[in-house]
Amino acid sequence: QVQLAESGGGSVQAGGSLNLTCAASGEIGTSYCMGWFRQAPGKGREAVASIDTDGSPNYADSVQGRFTISVDTAKNLLYLQMNSLKLEDTAMYYCAAELFLCPAMHALGRWRENDFPYWGQGTQVTVSS
Repeated sequence: QVQLAESGGGSVQAGGSLNLTCAASGEIGTSYCMGWFRQAPGKGREAVASIDTDGSPNYADSVQGRFTISVDTAKNLLYLQMNSLKLEDTAMYYCAAELFLCPAMHALGRWRENDFPYWGQGTQVTVSS
């Protein structure tokens, strides 16, 4: 089993920055794909970014150039540096993991929630004007 715990959410003004962290524990192994998803009130959950232990990041168009995903494989920590935050970035942010390298379709901007069997509880990000 793998456990994921997010932290770093909070409230920030538009244009500001936040850095989210996801700590993975349990039997995650040495080869895996981790991602960030988000769900805004009244909307479905959407992928934000993913990265695997090979280090290749993939981003949704809505965050490209503003968000940076990274992974510390020695500590099994996943990060999401969010800059130039917009009101529409307000959402619950979830960390997810699968015990394989990221599927090639992630590079095409396509993610499937069902590819990720492990999920954290989420951390709230609120951006205000």
